[in-house]
Order: sequence, then C-alpha cells, then structure tokens
Amino acid sequence: MNQTAKVVGLISGGRQFPVLVARGVKDAGHRLVVVGFKGHTNPEVYPLADVSCELKLGQLAKLLDFFKENKVEEAMMAGSINKPGVMDIRHLDARAVKLIFSLKGKGDDAILRAFTTLLESESITVVPPQAYAPGLMTPPGVLGRRAPDEREWSDLRAGAAMARELGRLDIGQCVVLREGIVAAVEALEGTDAAIKRGCELAGAGCVVVKVVKPGQEERADLPSVGLDTVRLMAKAGATCLGVEAGRSLFFDLESTVAFADKAGIALVGLEGLGNAAPSS
Repeated sequence: MNQTAKVVGLISGGRQFPVLVARGVKDAGHRLVVVGFKGHTNPEVYPLADVSCELKLGQLAKLLDFFKENKVEEAMMAGSINKPGVMDIRHLDARAVKLIFSLKGKGDDAILRAFTTLLESESITVVPPQAYAPGLMTPPGVLGRRAPDEREWSDLRAGAAMARELGRLDIGQCVVLREGIVAAVEALEGTDAAIKRGCELAGAGCVVVKVVKPGQEERADLPSVGLDTVRLMAKAGATCLGVEAGRSLFFDLESTVAFADKAGIALVGLEGLGNAAPSS
C-alpha cells in the first residue's frame, strides 16, 4: 500500500491532457476524484476515476461540495473548456456569480486565479497538472528539420512581444501575423479560431506565436499546442509556429514534428522573452 497516497481531485476538460494526468495520478497510487462537465469533458477520463460526477458549467457550489464530500486534499485543472460557456451567466450558480462579479478583470487568468484561491481557502492545495504528466513541456530551439527563414524569425520576435502585451492585458496567448502585420489575436474564441481567421485574412505564410501571459497562474492554465494545431496550420497555410519553451505544453511532439517536416512547417521553442533568433 502506498503510505503517501493522497486524494487528488481533477477538474477535467476535453482532449487528451486530462486523460494523461489521470493516468499519472493512478500510477502514483493516489485516489482520483474527477469532476467533469457535460459536453466538454473527454469521456475517457471517467473510467480512470475512483469516483466522479458530471456537472454543468458554472455549478461551483456542487463542485466544491463534491470535493469536500470525497476529502480531496490536492486539486488541479486539465483540458480544454468552451470559454464562452463559462461566462454565460444563465448557467452560473450563486457561488459562481459571486466569484465572477467580485473580480475587477474578467479575463481567463483573473478567473482562474480567483478559483485557485477559492479552492485553497477550502484547504485544498492546487497543483500544476503537468506534475502528473511529465515530459510535455516544450523543448527550446528549432524542433524539426526546417528552421524559420529570415522573415519568419522576424515575425516570431515581433509576435512574441505582441503576444506578451496581449497576455499582460489578460486577453489571450496567441498572435497570428505575416510580414510584421497582425492578422489575428486570440480572445475568447481560442487558438484554433484565431489561426483560421488570421490565415483567411493574411493568406499563406502566416506565423503563429503562443506564449505564457506575464504573471500567469501556471498551475491552472498553460499555453498548449500539438498535432491538431499543426494540422490546422497546414490546412490554413501557416508556415511557422513559435511556442514558449519550458513553460508551454506540447502534445504528441514526435508525431507533430514528423507531420511538420512533411508539411514544410517550422517549429520553434521560444526562449527568454521571445527573442527566438540566435544572435549573430
């Protein structure tokens, strides 16, 4: 028996990340308590749980009660959620309404930071989900066969600076640009929609840049990319992706690099403050 076993709560969204985290929790010998959301959570996570429940978005009081009933000691959030659904006041319970309207800002990071503070006020320690799914952090440097050309390096540097300013305002994490001209910035709609819109407006050859927001609550939300991102870029005509190294999640790295190599897309793990190009 694991003498250090804990009760770990997982607030699960969609895609593969929550499944990887859930497996990590069980492999570590802990009891897993999962809260999912109808229409958002990857159903593959539920069979991995010792106990689970499915709620509607905004049922904050029920989530807290479920965690307390199951004596959750440690909690984390993993997976994608439809952000407009979170902000639909018609679906928020009184506890969620109180949380939302107590905030000065209503951006992702402000909401997640307030939520983590609320969990910890209930004596539940919030931990980064990547602690249970190691090996997902983006490595630094050029990741595939093709390095960016001079114009793409310039767009990577400019895009990283712009994305940081976007993040400083707690708007989004991603910028799509070409020749230094911003075609799209990520907001409530998410990265995929920003890529589609940016490439439709600017045409082939767009550069996609995604970085951590300054001061971001990294236990609750990190930038993430993967094979689906690069497939979408190839379809839309984007030619280069830069994502912050060491602080962003990169899913299916090996298969994504292989796909990017075939598609002629450059992949870069950005270091420092986004000064991606090596000094000459």
